[in-house]
Amino acid sequence: MRSAGREDTSSPSLEKHDEAEIAAFEARATRLGLLAFASCCAAVYQTSAVSVESIPVRYVEGQVHGFLTLRTLDGALIADGDSTQASHGGTVTNRVVFHFKDGSLQDETTVFSQKGAFHILSDHLVQKGPAFKRQVDLSLNGSTGLVAVRYRDDDGQEKVADARLELPLNLANGIVPVLLRNIAPGAQSTAASMVVAAPKPQLVKLAISAEGEDWFVTGGARHKATRYVVKVEIGGVRGAVAPLVGKQPPDTHVWILGGSSPSFVKSEGPSCEGCPIWRTELVSPVWPESGKETTASKK
Repeated sequence: MRSAGREDTSSPSLEKHDEAEIAAFEARATRLGLLAFASCCAAVYQTSAVSVESIPVRYVEGQVHGFLTLRTLDGALIADGDSTQASHGGTVTNRVVFHFKDGSLQDETTVFSQKGAFHILSDHLVQKGPAFKRQVDLSLNGSTGLVAVRYRDDDGQEKVADARLELPLNLANGIVPVLLRNIAPGAQSTAASMVVAAPKPQLVKLAISAEGEDWFVTGGARHKATRYVVKVEIGGVRGAVAPLVGKQPPDTHVWILGGSSPSFVKSEGPSCEGCPIWRTELVSPVWPESGKETTASKK
């Protein structure tokens, strides 16, 4: 097994393939006059940055155990999941695990406080297996801002990238559905932030807005869910260039059932850089057909 190499992230840098693509684009853009446009967009982004205020707690989180599925958009099942949550005082531990049919694993554990507003205390995300373009192990400390990412480069060598980031109050790693359930009634938009592995630690902004409403059915009853769109805003010159070189992350859509007890219904979006759009849905247990002998009854 090859030894891990540690990278210095004290100054911003890009992966080699990203640098090459952006350099190529800049060369073309200089000739076309688009580089000035990209720089202008970056300046506008910096002067109109979204708010970094924390999202107030409207619904206190408690004990939860739900079952999830992960499917392609054409309905093919690719992973089974569990969502568990435990609350101790003002601290909540949320864990979502997906076991893929090809042996891949996605496992994220988030610890957050909910005293007045939501605040991430720690987050640990593991993505490994053939379902993921890059094998990643990301951990962050919400109090110190220390972020560590383990990943494998294009040569299969394990790398470790550490960084200390100024984490905003509206950090959303691992709790985007929780934050959406707590958006004030009638609010059409809000903002959040997220640390991603690109593969080095990077802070991006999430622009969240209500996009519409959709009906769904449970048994014979109809319900209406609000559909939110979550857009990733990278920022800077890199963010302005990203859409033009095919590096802008796709939007994520999340459906939330409103009312006196808002709940997550489903989401559609990528789970990682380069991942396709997958659908996450709540599922109910399926019992053996009546009259058929179960395993328990045989004993």
